[in-house]
Amino acid sequence: MNDYAKLTVSAIQAGLRGKRFSARELADEALKFAQDENEKYGAFLHFSPKRARGAAERVDAAIAAGKPLGPLAGVPVAVKDVIMTDGLKTTCGSRMLENYVASYDATAVVRMEEAGGVIIGKTNCDEFAMGSSNENSAFGPVRNPAAPDRVPGGSSGGSAAAVAGGLTPLALGSDTGGSIRQPASFCGVVGVMPTYGRVSRYGLVAFASSLDHIGPFSRTVKDSAVLLRVIAGRDPADSTSAGVPVSDYAAGLDGKVEGLRIGVPKEYFGGGLDAEVGARIQGGLERFRKLGCRIEEISLPHTEYAIAAYYLICTAEASANLARYDGVRYTHRSENSKTLSDMYENTRGEGFGAEVKRRIILGTYVLSAGYYDAYYRKAQKVRALIASDFAKAFEKVDAIVTPVSPFPAFKLGEKTADPLEMYLSDIYTITASLAGIAGISVPCGKTSEGLPVGMQILTSHFEESKMLRIADAFEKDGGFEG
Repeated sequence: MNDYAKLTVSAIQAGLRGKRFSARELADEALKFAQDENEKYGAFLHFSPKRARGAAERVDAAIAAGKPLGPLAGVPVAVKDVIMTDGLKTTCGSRMLENYVASYDATAVVRMEEAGGVIIGKTNCDEFAMGSSNENSAFGPVRNPAAPDRVPGGSSGGSAAAVAGGLTPLALGSDTGGSIRQPASFCGVVGVMPTYGRVSRYGLVAFASSLDHIGPFSRTVKDSAVLLRVIAGRDPADSTSAGVPVSDYAAGLDGKVEGLRIGVPKEYFGGGLDAEVGARIQGGLERFRKLGCRIEEISLPHTEYAIAAYYLICTAEASANLARYDGVRYTHRSENSKTLSDMYENTRGEGFGAEVKRRIILGTYVLSAGYYDAYYRKAQKVRALIASDFAKAFEKVDAIVTPVSPFPAFKLGEKTADPLEMYLSDIYTITASLAGIAGISVPCGKTSEGLPVGMQILTSHFEESKMLRIADAFEKDGGFEG
């Protein structure tokens, strides 16, 4: 296991079947390596050695008994710390939940462990998943393994960094407006945002309920396909989860992309796009052309309104969801209060960080009497227009390719003084979130400074199989290296 940091799911399963190592040995190696390397990156907030070893021993017992192995048997997995894990801390990167221990498992976690996955720990993230750089965590920023003086992206920066740094082959993150795809782009790994409703949100601490998704990180498209199949599917505990059949995504990676129509939205290639990022994406499009795809320019005309609509909708939903953190039940409670009103005010003042407060205030304002119609309702109408843009586009093309971010990973502290500039990091990802469609970020080469560039591939609702097939063909043709 000298090459632990490079192991894929298939390599791990082959090693277990070939008796080259046991699941328990792999878990011990994963825990040691991740704990040692974590000092460089700050990717993990907590480790779970007891749970990991217990899961690994169950895999070894199944092997000894000659039972069939699950698709994730023995595979180390990291879980973003906004996803519930029974008996482990789930802090959401916030002082408000600093000592909170979850009392149940998220559905995605249950399904991963039933498939043989070994959870080694919980990863750092922007507080309550609100951020684009992983600098909003109450427990310190995460550093990008590709360039430790730069951010890994957010809010799932810890999960992206854990995979990019080789600390774990797989990780779960959450994506509300780009929080899987953007850190995947910055760190040079694969990150998938499934269709809204494809993966159960049960056990995901809510930021914006109509926008939140759970999805995988990995170093290869195939590994994300394996994990996505495990966690996808209808869940009675989540009324928004869809009863659409789940395909064998990995089996569908047949490389057949010839004749597919790839749409390129003209609105995504204008001012503000870094020249090197644009060049890498154009190179990726040329690779698709050589693979036999037809490249067609399209228009998504309401894109310019997406940032405003997104930050009205998500903050309004955040205001409603975070109202429960009041110091009365399971959260931090201020000890410097004489009245109930003081307790609410002081608890939230001490427990929430600046970005969370900013979004709660904005969301409360747009939902207030006299402003609801002018802001929130209008934003929802714009959301419908953006969704309609995509629906019309997918009548003409099979997939849409765009940059993930206007720029590569920026330096720690570079954008923290200007929230609006930080919000613009998400300009190419939030449209897909508003429309509820599927998206993936895959590596598409590097800049002259060696910084990863991500390419976004979007497909219509529940067309993850097509999206993954396109991404896999790009990877197999050498597209990850640019």
